[in-house]
Amino acid sequence: MSQQSPHPNHGPRRDQSGTASHPGFNFTDRMRLLCEHVVVTMPEFQHIRMDRVAVSFAQARKPVMHGLQATLTPLRFEGGSPTGKVRGREYTVQPVYDRVGNEMLYVLNFYLPRFMQLPFREKLITVFHELWHINPTFNGDLRRHPGRCYAHSHSQAEYDEQMGQFVDAWLETEPAEALFDFLRLNFANIQRRYGRVYGMKLPRPKLIRV
Repeated sequence: MSQQSPHPNHGPRRDQSGTASHPGFNFTDRMRLLCEHVVVTMPEFQHIRMDRVAVSFAQARKPVMHGLQATLTPLRFEGGSPTGKVRGREYTVQPVYDRVGNEMLYVLNFYLPRFMQLPFREKLITVFHELWHINPTFNGDLRRHPGRCYAHSHSQAEYDEQMGQFVDAWLETEPAEALFDFLRLNFANIQRRYGRVYGMKLPRPKLIRV
């Protein structure tokens, strides 16, 4: 795997099909196209502006299936505040910008090759799972559910069941197979078909003491 420029929206030129114009498989470009289609076609996700979501990948440290598949990092605190308290001290989050200076509100990160080893449907559920974490007001904070487990409500199983329903509804819209055909492959098959796998690789934004 290789990476490209740290600017979240800086990528290779595309041809008219949306495919990168030089050899290899741009994982984060393809994931962005998929997410853009989801947020345009699914009413429940239309609050999301993908132009302010950085799509990144990280290399999983161990070649095992258990562990993180993907994460959504909010770049604001509760209520969209630019600052918040962590263990009693005031912090802000290190800003992330695209190549033209637009500030990102979220970083959507996938762990490779682990994510690509999931079954096809589980990959889609994971994508929807992370997008659903984005606050309905798109303010840089997470969607917050009542109770202590505000990220996944009282039951992560029910949360993922709901994501499965979203996946089914999206597939019923008959999106072009070219949008998601790569998710039918595992990581080794991607490499055999395309050669190198590359994309945007962003360091985790740091908390900065105010």
